[in-house]
Amino acid sequence: MDNQELKGRVSLVTGASRGLGKAIAIRLASLGSKVAINYVARDEEAAAVAKEIESKGGEAIVIKANVADADAVKPMIRQITDKCGRIDILVNNAGIVKDSLLLRMPDEAWDDVINTNLRGAYLCTKFAMRSMMENSWGRIINISSLAGLLGNAGQANYSAAKGGLIAFTKAVAREAGARNITSNVICPGFITTDMTDKLPQEAKSMILSRIALKRFGTPQDVAELVAFLASERAGYITGQVICIDGGVV
Repeated sequence: MDNQELKGRVSLVTGASRGLGKAIAIRLASLGSKVAINYVARDEEAAAVAKEIESKGGEAIVIKANVADADAVKPMIRQITDKCGRIDILVNNAGIVKDSLLLRMPDEAWDDVINTNLRGAYLCTKFAMRSMMENSWGRIINISSLAGLLGNAGQANYSAAKGGLIAFTKAVAREAGARNITSNVICPGFITTDMTDKLPQEAKSMILSRIALKRFGTPQDVAELVAFLASERAGYITGQVICIDGGVV
């Protein structure tokens, strides 16, 4: 275990069975936070994340819930507060992609992406923030994307959801700031995950040519930024959009 600057804190990380969510959950746990690992489909992978945290001396609970469903989010939040007493840190990371050019996009692809990526953050924030307000301390960290800032061809639904998440973050920062709750949004660039590994090499080479640091990011890069924003050290940072993209030009 590393230093324990988050000891006594309770974190909820959505979409934490793999990729960015997994790295974030493990990093927060390494700093002493109890971590609730939310997921919707991958039972074994979520259990493996909890096992890894516990093997290193951390504490984790695993909760299966669809963040787009209010009837699932409410009991999830209740279960965490009943078991851990509070929620201090919320990382809205759960997200899906259903890419298609706009003229060919099925309505379901639009609705599903908006519901998971944007409505999910709304619901989790709405219910988790009650605990933060009771304790006059909280950290809300939303995972957006460069697509939310720049748009992306073939991802009108994803870009709209991630752009909406940026505005949502700023609104929450204004509403919650007086209660010592910060709200920030991270916009990762090209991060190596199972999803991006499937891209053809030609596409990867084109993307790499635009990155000043000449490498792709890792989930750990993003997890370190989340850990900072979750700490006391970031107590005067709120309403901010922070890009972590290696210098996309």
